[in-house]
Amino acid sequence: MKLFPRLFLGHLLVILVALGALFLVVELIAPSFYRHHVEQMVTLIGPEGRALRPDLERGMRRTLNSALLAALPFAVAVAAITASLTSRRIVRAVRLLSEGSQALAAGQYSRRLPEPGRDELAGLAHNFNVMAGSLERVEQDRVALIGNVGHELRTPLAALRGYTEALTDGVMTPDQAAPAIRREVRAMERLASDLSLVSRIEAGRVELHPTTFGARTLLAAALERFGDAYAGRGVTLTAQALPDDAQVRADFERALQVLSNLLSNALRHTPQGGRVTLAVQAVGGQVGFSVEDTGSGIPAEHLARIFERFYRVDPARTRGEGSGVGLTIARGLVEQMGGHMGVTSDEGGSTFTFTLPGA
Repeated sequence: MKLFPRLFLGHLLVILVALGALFLVVELIAPSFYRHHVEQMVTLIGPEGRALRPDLERGMRRTLNSALLAALPFAVAVAAITASLTSRRIVRAVRLLSEGSQALAAGQYSRRLPEPGRDELAGLAHNFNVMAGSLERVEQDRVALIGNVGHELRTPLAALRGYTEALTDGVMTPDQAAPAIRREVRAMERLASDLSLVSRIEAGRVELHPTTFGARTLLAAALERFGDAYAGRGVTLTAQALPDDAQVRADFERALQVLSNLLSNALRHTPQGGRVTLAVQAVGGQVGFSVEDTGSGIPAEHLARIFERFYRVDPARTRGEGSGVGLTIARGLVEQMGGHMGVTSDEGGSTFTFTLPGA
């Protein structure tokens, strides 16, 4: 049996049970209501009225039952119409949900359901729309990821083809082509490694080894790693730590990887003569790190998407300056270590901040 007949018959059954209960209750308690009036009538009539008492009670009971029976068809008709409308509304919502789920299964992720009212059915439609929106974003991300990966691979593959053709034509010698080929292969290896790390981060399968270390130790390792690179670009790199060395409970290598990603971006976007400042401060029960540069800044319309995979503020920027997923990896690692990451920016530069659990 389909849903509508089942709902309709279920409503009618409830109505019939309610009516039966009503008649039963009336039979049981109605005498207690009209007996007082019968006593008053008997008193007014006088001694002869006592003989009329049974007839008066039977008459009032028959009158009450007749009124109930007369109203019964009208009550049943109104109840049946109400049950039909209610059942149709529920069936319509279920049908819309069924059609929407079939559309999602067919790949039509833009399908949405109406959300009338504020009851559970409207809540169900709202949850369906939220799910459909999430699936639509996932599909868009999947398509964008395929396109971005293809775009990222196109440059090194084109370079490799050019070098092999140059070798074949004798334009370049093996000694000349080998370093260039090695550089392009390393770029593809880096992209593959970063994509693998992004997938493991998003799946929550990154292996972490938390230890307790000082914030100054992390800053010192970052300064040692990037000191020569910053000096070679003519950019000043300084660090400001807390007076007391704050203790951090996190994976040291992953935390250094996060800081390295931020410092690489800062160096890439800070002109010669600029400054990049590392800082540490206490943030509640966590330790906050910041990387502030004096570059050109990030336009406000791009800030909300800066941590997306392969998203670039300047699409025309030269490919090969990183895989385009560094910030995605950094934020994912920070969140898995129990912290959070954010960014602020203006025309005077950008500041990336992240927190790690304090020890």
